[in-house]
Amino acid sequence: MAKVSRSSSTFNSSTSSERDLSVSGRSNGSLRVAEKKRRKNEAKDPFLLALKYFSEVEAGTQVKGNDMLEVNLVHVERVGLSQGLPPEAISVMLEFVMSLRMGSAPCARVLKFLIPATVVPQEAVVRAVAWLCIGKIPVSTQVLFLKWVLTVFDMIDSKDQLRAIYGFIFSFVKDENLSPFICHLLFLLTRRESVCQFRVRKLLELQSKMGRQPFLSHLLSLYKVFCPELVTLSLPSRMRSGFKNHNAPWKAALSVVQRRANSQITSGVGLTLGAKDKTNSKKRKLHHLELPSPSPAVQCQASPPPSFSCRKVLPLVQLHSFSQLLDHLHHIELPAQMGSLLGSSLALHYLDCVQDDSAFLCLNYWLGHALHEEFLFCSDGVSQSSSEVLQFLHMLLSTQNFLQEGFTSTEAFLYKFLSVWDGSLLRPQILGLLSDIPVVPSACINQLLFEPLMQLFFSSTLSFKCSVLDCLNSMLLKWLTWHSVYALEDGLDISLNSHTPMSMTLSGFMDSVMELVCFVGRLASAGLQLEGCHSLLLSYVLDFYQTVCDMFLKYSLPLVVLPPRGVFYPALLATDPVSVDRLAHIMVRYKNNLTSAKSQDQQMKAFHISRQTYKDFNTYLLAMVGSLWNSKTFLPGTALEMAEEVLARSKVPEYWRSFDFIHHPAFLSLAIHFHHQCWPERRDMDLNSIKNGKHWDWYLEFLFNHGLEGLRQFVHSNINRRPAGERNLSQGDSQPANAR
Repeated sequence: MAKVSRSSSTFNSSTSSERDLSVSGRSNGSLRVAEKKRRKNEAKDPFLLALKYFSEVEAGTQVKGNDMLEVNLVHVERVGLSQGLPPEAISVMLEFVMSLRMGSAPCARVLKFLIPATVVPQEAVVRAVAWLCIGKIPVSTQVLFLKWVLTVFDMIDSKDQLRAIYGFIFSFVKDENLSPFICHLLFLLTRRESVCQFRVRKLLELQSKMGRQPFLSHLLSLYKVFCPELVTLSLPSRMRSGFKNHNAPWKAALSVVQRRANSQITSGVGLTLGAKDKTNSKKRKLHHLELPSPSPAVQCQASPPPSFSCRKVLPLVQLHSFSQLLDHLHHIELPAQMGSLLGSSLALHYLDCVQDDSAFLCLNYWLGHALHEEFLFCSDGVSQSSSEVLQFLHMLLSTQNFLQEGFTSTEAFLYKFLSVWDGSLLRPQILGLLSDIPVVPSACINQLLFEPLMQLFFSSTLSFKCSVLDCLNSMLLKWLTWHSVYALEDGLDISLNSHTPMSMTLSGFMDSVMELVCFVGRLASAGLQLEGCHSLLLSYVLDFYQTVCDMFLKYSLPLVVLPPRGVFYPALLATDPVSVDRLAHIMVRYKNNLTSAKSQDQQMKAFHISRQTYKDFNTYLLAMVGSLWNSKTFLPGTALEMAEEVLARSKVPEYWRSFDFIHHPAFLSLAIHFHHQCWPERRDMDLNSIKNGKHWDWYLEFLFNHGLEGLRQFVHSNINRRPAGERNLSQGDSQPANAR
């Protein structure tokens, strides 16, 4: 029985082994068939055969009359220009070009169809850079290769090895033909540890030899951001763009690959890759205003890999939430194309949290180039209805509003653009950008800002005048806010913007604010005369002085500037009650600011408000009280005194009562309504009867209840009211409480 069992067991095991061998044989057979099929397909694929040819071609192979070379070039070129080349093909073709196996003849052609389908292997770029030291590559090929690297910089899968050979790349900066492109590449690769004293010295030597070239100045300015103690040279804070676009040979092919891959391709310096409709080919194409995408050409992963937290540097594009941003705040690598930051909320949070000066510097260079090329250096002009222009400017405005500061490149552009602006093209966007500019020194504010605005203001419509005043009011608000935030505790210095090299003393800041307020006063006075004291324009003027009147108490600026007579008296004599009410509120705030300034001046002796300011305020106060309360308008000895001959020709009876609380054109309709309520049976109207007894108190309360809170504050603050039984209606019943 045991023998039977053992024989049965042996039979089963042998059967199982035969079965395993059979399965293994079939599996190996399937693998051999698949491998054979793959090789057969490769043998039939001309693209793969072409790549094999270029990887195995021997050095010194003849080019002229080589039909095999031409056929293989055509195969690779067709794939590169239509679908893009895979990373392996990029490596093979780049090695073929830079090693000069077949001389320099095919190099330019090959470089022009090296269009990546996904990413560019970093190792291939490093090997290609190493070939530059051979010295046999023609200068034109070296320049074209560097342009290609700059174009596909954001598509290189990693940058650590390139930064490892930073010194090797820097050694080519002395070559005058390569220097502009090497400086641009170094600018993209520079980190704080890259800045050394000998490199700064070398750049300064080149600058003394070649002159102040923009590409050298930009690289030095970045060095100065990282190590200001090494770059002692004074660099201009506003420089024209020194790094140009180099994507012209590859732009059309990149757009084809983009459409085919249905994804945004990020090129190193290309600002737009979208192809336009042929029907619009005669129209101007906006090649500088489309925001580049920070994402890679093809999204290989839907989310960051699990191990990304272990990396030393993490690309910003791989972050998808604010919590990830906080976790890796100090290990983030920004994209080389800084324009893509404008469209990313996470990138703006990063800029706001980290305060990376180098990132702001790069972003300023990109913005400066885009704005100058599109608005200043174009001969065809810009269409106001262009969606690209509007989208770009709205994005720029929202970015500056988020960061609560303007860019220096935007500021430099606006100063140039104002001299050629007609006042109507993109008016809301331009004025919105203008309101974000930082404080301008008083020595140059007139030439840069006031003169072009004044020419536009006096030759424009009422709507434009109101828009300009609103813009200048917003500008003043932001200046005062910056002062209240950045002013030092001792009040001696103020840093206006953490990302600009400009700093200003408190006295210099006050001079700039004074210039701005006085300029708006001149504009408002002339504008009100030109527009017949239009109530809409007057409303914007009073908006501005509502900001000005509180500069001391609200923004801690020891400066009080009163409105000119051309603003005060039109507001006092306005025909609508809202304007008079707002003027009353402004006068109350002026009084509070002057009173507080006087008390602090006596205690600390830190600043001084001139006697003339107090004198002018008291003059305004006497005129307002005398007109509204005491009914003494235009009488001799008052602030609104007029010649008797002029008043006689007006033939207005009791002209001194024409602008009191009852007869003022702004309150006349309310006085008539009150009279009808008090004496509905009277047929003859006597408005002077309102001042009799308690009716006067009732009338004032009636006025205040119509929303005229400014007048209520003014009366309570400046009028010493007497009891009803002691009033002398012929001489007035009070005296103003002056601010002495």
